[in-house]
Amino acid sequence: MGRRGKKKGRPVSGWLALDKPLDMGSTEAVSKVKWLFKADKAGHAGTLDPLATGMLPIALGEATKTVPYVMDGAKIYRFTVAWGEERSTDDLEGEVTKGSDKRPAEAEVRALLPRYTGVIMQVPPKFSAVKIAGERAYDLARGGEDVDLPPREIEIGRLEIVGCPDAGHTVFEIECGKGTYVRSLARDMGRDLGCYGHVSELRRIEVEPFTADDLVTMEELERAAAAGDAGQEETGAAPSFAALDALLVDTVAALDCLPQVKVGDDAASRIRSGNPVILRGRDAPVEAPEACVTAHGRLVAIGAIEAGMFKPKRVFSC
Repeated sequence: MGRRGKKKGRPVSGWLALDKPLDMGSTEAVSKVKWLFKADKAGHAGTLDPLATGMLPIALGEATKTVPYVMDGAKIYRFTVAWGEERSTDDLEGEVTKGSDKRPAEAEVRALLPRYTGVIMQVPPKFSAVKIAGERAYDLARGGEDVDLPPREIEIGRLEIVGCPDAGHTVFEIECGKGTYVRSLARDMGRDLGCYGHVSELRRIEVEPFTADDLVTMEELERAAAAGDAGQEETGAAPSFAALDALLVDTVAALDCLPQVKVGDDAASRIRSGNPVILRGRDAPVEAPEACVTAHGRLVAIGAIEAGMFKPKRVFSC
């Protein structure tokens, strides 16, 4: 008897800006979304810890080819720092390792913010996904090893106080670049203030180019999936994914950071076959190290433009 091949999913493509709920890991969230959409492949752009909520951009199908562009996008977080305790994980999950009776005045905290704005060096948390000799730091830390991570350069465009609910907590909003750990920020500010601190609440509001208007909750996804299943039960036809697919953002949205050029059907066909084409039109760029082309609003390829000719590097079937 011949070996059965692995059942393939739907060739659905696009981005979902999931509003990840509390206590759900990023990998678990991606798996559930992939299952709901019956997608052939899925991935995400930027891990969120189980204790964090908010935007987890999930790519389906061909959109997985654009994950690096979303990973590089600016991110906005709103987070609360609890003063008086430093924890092993720099959030509520870990054990208390240091304590203080001191609580900083708002003016003290505000005076500290310029030190954490711009290009700075930051040591990631010991419980993080950073790799050390091929192993994740959190795996080593959970195994009892003393994890020593080197500082890394990060960029923080904006850090401001948005609330002080009581003497023991301060709420911040931050706009930052790739690789920034908010938990490390809370740890370092607490040490600088001489009172210690950890993140007690964390929510990611935006991941460029997606905004809060793009957010979709898990409940909305489940209702859309149930609507498709209900139609199947009533008619006996194949399940409808129309309601689910309507929640997706088109793949090309992830490439807002690149020059975009429209081409016709003939040029699109040549590009999808891996062939270069001369770009027509008064506004077509002559040179660009990286650009994308579209046809009828659909993404065709990412490539380079040299002397007015587009040379594809990554083509899309969607």
